[in-house]
Amino acid sequence: MIEIILNKQQSVSGYNLIEAFPGIGLVGPMAGSYMIEKLNLDYVGRIESELFPPIAAIHKNTPMFPARIYKSEKYKLLLFISEFTIPPTLVHQLSDELLAFARKYSIRQIISVGGMPSQKPSQEIYITSADKDIMKKALKTGLKSIPEGVVAGVSAGLLVKAPQFGIPTLNILVEVDPSLMDPINAEKAIKGLNKILDINIDLTELDKEAKEVESNIKEMLKKVKDSHDNYAASDNVSEQGPSMYA
Repeated sequence: MIEIILNKQQSVSGYNLIEAFPGIGLVGPMAGSYMIEKLNLDYVGRIESELFPPIAAIHKNTPMFPARIYKSEKYKLLLFISEFTIPPTLVHQLSDELLAFARKYSIRQIISVGGMPSQKPSQEIYITSADKDIMKKALKTGLKSIPEGVVAGVSAGLLVKAPQFGIPTLNILVEVDPSLMDPINAEKAIKGLNKILDINIDLTELDKEAKEVESNIKEMLKKVKDSHDNYAASDNVSEQGPSMYA
């Protein structure tokens, strides 16, 4: 079971929901973490599940849930971000919960941020959506459509399931070298968000801060796996079958 929990009643009707979970190149978390700092987003909720790894993230001396929700009243934004990779077995359920949340709170649109593998990444910023109106508007800003390709993870679930509920959904994707975690990828993604949302997130300090975020996320992902391995060993979980984190 997955629960999306707000710390208190929030007025978010008409907000844009940005999904920035870890994926190829860690584009989402790098871009999302930078936005939290530059836009002074407020921590307003978390995502919980007994199937999530048993860890707590510590930021600025404060223990926090590793999957969190942030809000900007000024920019009408909700940001969903996680410091661990969503297990494949939970992707569909989390996608469904996000869509239920979007319907309950009358979210304006869902925007996923991520990367797609390429041996020779370009500087283009790509978009894809089943909503023709969103695509038409986005393409006018200079973003490029993806004629052929594959989207994976929670982003994919949102992309294909949202139309049946009438929820506008868009993916912003940048090409990345899977072997590298380059802050320039987060910069490209935020440039795409600036165009889609018509805001101006300052990018002058992204390179420095994104590198710190990249280091923190990679360390967190390692600790998640180490923590799970130790937890499983101490609890004899190995007898129950293979680990989803292996």
